[in-house]
Amino acid sequence: MEAHFESNPLIDRLPEHLKQFIKPQDYSDYTPINQAVWRYVMRKNVDYLSKVAHSSYLDGLKKTGLEIDNIPNMYGMNRILKEIGWAAVAVDGFIPPNAFMEFQAYNVLVIASDIRQLEHIEYTPAPDIIHEGAGHAPIIANPEYAEYLRRFGEIGCKAISSSRDYEMYEAIRLLSILKEAEATPQEEIKKAEDQVAFLQNNMGKLSEMARIRNLHWWTVEYGLIGTVENPKIYGAGLLSSIGESAWCMTDEVKKIPYDISAADQNFDITKPQPQLYVTPDFAHLSLVLEEFANTMALRTGGLSSLKKLIKSNALGTIELSTGIQISGVFTNVIEEEGKPVYVQTTGKTALSYREKELVGHGTQYHAEGFGSPIGKLKGINLAIEDMSPRDLRAYDIYEAETVTLEFEGNITVTGEIITGSRNLQGEIIIISFKNCTVTHNDTILFEPEWGIYDMAVGKKVISAFSGPADVNSFDMISHVPSSQTIKAKKSPERLELEELYRNIRNLREGKPAHISLKEAFAAVSANHPSDWLLSIEIAELAVKENNHDLLEKTINHLEKVKQNRPEVAHLISGGIGLFLEKTTT
Repeated sequence: MEAHFESNPLIDRLPEHLKQFIKPQDYSDYTPINQAVWRYVMRKNVDYLSKVAHSSYLDGLKKTGLEIDNIPNMYGMNRILKEIGWAAVAVDGFIPPNAFMEFQAYNVLVIASDIRQLEHIEYTPAPDIIHEGAGHAPIIANPEYAEYLRRFGEIGCKAISSSRDYEMYEAIRLLSILKEAEATPQEEIKKAEDQVAFLQNNMGKLSEMARIRNLHWWTVEYGLIGTVENPKIYGAGLLSSIGESAWCMTDEVKKIPYDISAADQNFDITKPQPQLYVTPDFAHLSLVLEEFANTMALRTGGLSSLKKLIKSNALGTIELSTGIQISGVFTNVIEEEGKPVYVQTTGKTALSYREKELVGHGTQYHAEGFGSPIGKLKGINLAIEDMSPRDLRAYDIYEAETVTLEFEGNITVTGEIITGSRNLQGEIIIISFKNCTVTHNDTILFEPEWGIYDMAVGKKVISAFSGPADVNSFDMISHVPSSQTIKAKKSPERLELEELYRNIRNLREGKPAHISLKEAFAAVSANHPSDWLLSIEIAELAVKENNHDLLEKTINHLEKVKQNRPEVAHLISGGIGLFLEKTTT
């Protein structure tokens, strides 16, 4: 797999749990119709977006190596992205939000390598290479925005989810796949839509991940920049949608000054957005992000952060005031007067310091879980971590001493001290006991028969976040999506149409073609009367060849298609307008 990405060393730095989402981009999978869809959208976008997109857009197209006529090759993109400090990898559709954001933290752009079908040329709910490549990539050439994206990923991947968030991710992934796939039965789509609607209405209090995903949606995906009266587009969802990029500029879409309240504004991924947020500049995005980060358990710590981790029922980490980090699935916290006095994990747990696992404290050693008191000793103002060697000796916290430590909150630890571990500042972060009993009032939390008791030292929880402190502590190569992208079926009629598109592409590029322009038009108009994009490409070549007779026939044919398929009439007119000064309507 890595041979496909060797052009950019940033990908080599990715941890293995992120590499599991990468799939090779098989460029030969792109059909001539796929290439025509890319070309149409890009030509329409460049023509229109040059007027309404942020000034970084057109410059970014050049800097990121995106071509108008060809779907980008990841290998080529990575050679060029390397120059601006970024990389790109291909994935299969939606990936979990934490992973998506963690890729950003490593300056790696995640690109869904599939491309929308012709019938969804204006908008698709599924991520595709038009959305990711033509939407996200150009704007990251702006250094201020690129740093916002990286920082967003760095903070966002630490956001704590709820168990419902993952259900929502799977439901949206399935719905996007079914909607994008050809000939999906309507009852299947309805069932998937109902599940998404049910979850949206039953999420309960929004988790950190849900709220920061809202911020991501209203900035990175659907953001406007400038003033409410005269905004420009920078969000990838708008830059990649030839329909919504035009609609969002109308008065039909409400424009709101961007601030932290956007974190509580949910969205429906399957519909055009009724309101959009406008940031005055990219620097303002970072200010709001930091404002939001200040509300996260990552920075607030305390009892509430532990409760968020317990509710998530997923791997997370707390950091105590000494810097020791406990990573595992948190299942219980004992509280006293609004403060945590004892914390418990269940199953594999690891202890770390500064994101590096402590020797001898990995998941094999702490395979059954971990529990520790938090806080000060009862009746003593000086916390253990603040005690000098003389203080420790005075309180019998000393090697080979049998001691009873009574913590606030009625947590009692009694046992013989084996040793202690210190951090770089000389503070004790772990005290190990043998023959140890730990109790909370009359409840036994640890018994001597269970072996050595390792007690983490810290007077308070200063941080809590999703995932492990040291990514190497846990085996996270485990993601198996419940739904897979559905590939288009290749009927004889479809294969014939693909071959006609291939011939026209070859003619445009000056390569050998099996049939002439005139023969291609005769075949498509006779055998594929509802197709419209190939006839536009034929008309364009007829103009270049000064073949007025063929141009007239093609335009007349497209007029019939517009009458028979009014839903694509504006697409036909828009396509013709790209090469004719006056569009035939």
